Amino acid sequence: MTDVIVAFAKEEDGKSIRNILMRSGIEVSAVCTSAAQVLTEIDERAGGVIICGYRLRDMIFSELNANLPSCFSMLLLASPARMQGSDVQHVVYVPMPLKVYDLVQTVNMMCEQQLRRRRKRRGLRRERTEEEQRLIEQAKHLLMERNGMSEEEAHRYLQKRSMENATNLVETAQMLLSLIHA
Repeated sequence: MTDVIVAFAKEEDGKSIRNILMRSGIEVSAVCTSAAQVLTEIDERAGGVIICGYRLRDMIFSELNANLPSCFSMLLLASPARMQGSDVQHVVYVPMPLKVYDLVQTVNMMCEQQLRRRRKRRGLRRERTEEEQRLIEQAKHLLMERNGMSEEEAHRYLQKRSMENATNLVETAQMLLSLIHA
């Protein structure tokens, strides 16, 4: 699920947008009236969509957007008159007056895009350095010598301990080596 945060200077505007989204099956994590509130909310989240108006209580949308981590996307709801001459980059824009269908479809599209990005980040595996590979091999050889395991069994043992301890394979190998050599 992607976190959706609604931010408008007037609380009733934010609640109205939240209600529209909730009726359409989109869960809203928070309704804020200032950029400071938004920034506090995003500290607790891994990514999401910020839906906001042109001006919040303490800054305009472009200032907030400049302070957002890359794992957040912004959807701006503003009148075309406000947008005249604005050089908006990395912001999705829906003109006011609002059409509910446009809002819902745009939010759904942005949430899907967030999910794809998250899956892609998770899918990217980083290559181990020679030092990391050497530590894993050392730990496997130690297990093979002391416990009479095959290389495959030693590797599975490290993987299992890694999952149980919520650490990566290299950290598990380091812990094993430090325990045995201590």
